[in-house]
Amino acid sequence: MSLIILDRDGVINADSDRFIKSPEEWHPIPGSLAAIARLNHAGYQVVIATNQSGIARGLFDLTTLNAIHQKMIDALAQQGGLIEAIFFCPHARESRCHCRKPAPGLFEEIGQRYNTSLQGVPAIGDSLRDLVAAERAGAQPILVLTGKGQKTLETGNLPPGTLIHENLQEAVRTLLAKH
Repeated sequence: MSLIILDRDGVINADSDRFIKSPEEWHPIPGSLAAIARLNHAGYQVVIATNQSGIARGLFDLTTLNAIHQKMIDALAQQGGLIEAIFFCPHARESRCHCRKPAPGLFEEIGQRYNTSLQGVPAIGDSLRDLVAAERAGAQPILVLTGKGQKTLETGNLPPGTLIHENLQEAVRTLLAKH
């Protein structure tokens, strides 16, 4: 069983500068759920690593975050897919915690939970902080151009060896073609 780490907002679902604060605001990016199901069927364990500072900002609580994730899990199940686990940082940037990306804490926690090295594990995100956290944990940073991805690409300073794909569907297609 292979492991893959995905960011949530901007990779799996549409992102919002105002945060995804309710299940009603969560909408999958076309093709993303089918791509996750393809990963599952190819033997990948799909894990999410996501910053959710809306909790620290008081925009939503854990019950609401769980409801958002349940909507995602249910929608994915309809496509025949499964998320193994969701790791999230509830802290605001000012807290300077070790789990908020670009710090590698969420990735380290994933490595510990699965008792594995993250060396070369694909980690797909749409922001520089996703890519930097992946690199710091030894994972393979992959940028998708959905969400904030196009802006991230234009800003530059990507970690060396970052792979770039149009969206999650294309990233998965390329990944599975290599195996």
